[in-house]
Amino acid sequence: MFGKTLISFDKVWKTYGKGEAKVHALAGVDLAIARGEFVAIMGPSGSGKSTAMNIIGCLDTPTSGRYGFLGVDAGRLDRNRRALLRNLHVGFVFQGYNLLARTTAAENVELPLIYRGVAAAERRSLAMRALAEVGLSGRESHTPAELSGGQQQRVAIARAIVTRPTLLVADEPTGNLDTARSHEIMSLVTRLNRDLGLTIVMVTHEAEIAAYAERTIRFLDGHVASDTSNREAA
Repeated sequence: MFGKTLISFDKVWKTYGKGEAKVHALAGVDLAIARGEFVAIMGPSGSGKSTAMNIIGCLDTPTSGRYGFLGVDAGRLDRNRRALLRNLHVGFVFQGYNLLARTTAAENVELPLIYRGVAAAERRSLAMRALAEVGLSGRESHTPAELSGGQQQRVAIARAIVTRPTLLVADEPTGNLDTARSHEIMSLVTRLNRDLGLTIVMVTHEAEIAAYAERTIRFLDGHVASDTSNREAA
């Protein structure tokens, strides 16, 4: 059902501070995520889930151990090479939509393509396609102030997928939404995983949101406390 391993942690440690102030945010974590999987990461504050997400998204590196991404030891890349890997292969969706207030939905979605040097006509075509994929055809010219919270998160998702990333990292993507809008967004994310084959890693503190994923990894005190299939549980 899934492809080869995309993400792997091999005895990953992440340590902050020194001496008595030393804290192990991750303590020898092993895990693997295959291409095409939809995985939820859960855990209480201080469990290590956000640290793991930052490493998975190439925003941070392990103190020791190996973080493999696309077969590359990404944890050993310098800042510039990690940025290149991130820009080419990773899309991000956050709890806050992080849209530019004075620009249209289409212009917001075009931003990653501008950084890649894509020509204006192609940028607009790709942005329109991405907005259609998230159900926002006809709202391309609306600014964030003219969109609901759920629609703004759809724009953020369109921006994340417009480059056709290998991996989508979602950090509490429904955190600012009511229950109905949350389930709409999760249905959309599930469809993108299925239809586009996107690998998705999502951090959430809500069990009913995690249930949309195929698998849930729970962190506790820097360790993987459990790694379970949601499909078997269903």
